Amino acid sequence: MTGLAVSYAWASWRTPRSSCRLPMSWMPVGSPRPSKPAGSAATGGGGIVSTAPCGFCMLLTDAAGIHCINEPGMGAMGVHYVNGDLVGDDTVDALHPEAMVYQPIPGHPLRLVAVEYVVFKAAWAKTHTGRPHLFGHAFMLSPAGNRFELPAFYSLHAWIWKSNPAGMFEMFNPNVTCPNQ
Repeated sequence: MTGLAVSYAWASWRTPRSSCRLPMSWMPVGSPRPSKPAGSAATGGGGIVSTAPCGFCMLLTDAAGIHCINEPGMGAMGVHYVNGDLVGDDTVDALHPEAMVYQPIPGHPLRLVAVEYVVFKAAWAKTHTGRPHLFGHAFMLSPAGNRFELPAFYSLHAWIWKSNPAGMFEMFNPNVTCPNQ
């Protein structure tokens, strides 16, 4: 799948924001808590899954068709399943990550290890100034011309279910690998 196809799929695939929520218990200590209950959990608390939960059924690949994203010397992100309706909006919501990130384990189902918050730079700039922030951390900018062939976008990973020695909100995790890459 090309980046253009992913971009089109993100723009055209719809899942209501209210149908996918993370449990408040996953949020980092000291993070602002929403005033309403979290509702149904998008992840079921983490662990091993064989399919992406709650509408996160679109597999993200880069322009070369690679689905397990790694960076030699830095570690990997893993396999991303995205909710296209959330990626296409201009909202950052702690309880509604745009992607669920899984670690491939040879011979086993994928293991949920992180969430990723994503917003296209142009959509964000229409109603905001500066980069998005969540949990006291600024989102990273991936400029146009990125490996996904997507327009410029902001992103923030949160390594909730897999320890990341580089930091909880770093893009790559040295403890995650992509087998056969």
